[in-house]
Amino acid sequence: MNQITVMGMVLSAVPIGEYDKRVVILTRERGKISAFARGARKPGNALSGVINPFSFGEFTVYEGRTSYTLVSASISNYFAELREDIEGAYYGFYFVEIASYYCREANDEREMLKLLYQTMRALINEKVPNRLIRYIYELKAICINGEAPQVFQCVVCGDKERPGKFSTLKGGKVCTHCIRDVYDGLELDPSTWYTLQYIESAKVEHLYNFTVSDLVLRELAMVMGRYMDVYVDHQFKSLEILKLMT
Repeated sequence: MNQITVMGMVLSAVPIGEYDKRVVILTRERGKISAFARGARKPGNALSGVINPFSFGEFTVYEGRTSYTLVSASISNYFAELREDIEGAYYGFYFVEIASYYCREANDEREMLKLLYQTMRALINEKVPNRLIRYIYELKAICINGEAPQVFQCVVCGDKERPGKFSTLKGGKVCTHCIRDVYDGLELDPSTWYTLQYIESAKVEHLYNFTVSDLVLRELAMVMGRYMDVYVDHQFKSLEILKLMT
């Protein structure tokens, strides 16, 4: 077996057998991997406190033919603040669920890992509302995975000047000349259009440095709710809990 060290974040950890755990880690070097943490459920085991969801750091693993075995971990951020913030924790669970849904082993998932890490940092920063963090993360995750809506020009004719509406079924902005056959068009405030454009074009490091008005937040909720329903064919358990909580 080959021993390697990877940097990443724990997405999930579930019991296996009497004493072990199966850990899913989103890594910079190998994409999403699964590793067995032998004895992690035994009292006093060195791995028991380092394989909780949200733990970010370096993980040393043995690479076998069909699986990995976790040997040790050096955690640089546990995001421990979320242990005292139930709502924030469930937002975090939702974000790692989305990352797990999109990411695959052996893929280049560096941008998703960077997005997930920066998003978790934003969650423990009270300056940015959790709902706004959610919509930014959802849209940027979709962008990274190649399914972004067109918000810079009309998806039908390519015009960049005329006003338009947001059509989920068309995949973005439809201008006033092309809107005739569009039945799901949303009228958006100019600030909402600008926010969508900023999220899609900004570097991950600069995503969480702004806030928006209540109007823009409501419109982002409508846009992302419809878009996720159509283009992300998955039911996220943590999102259902969040809806009940908020």
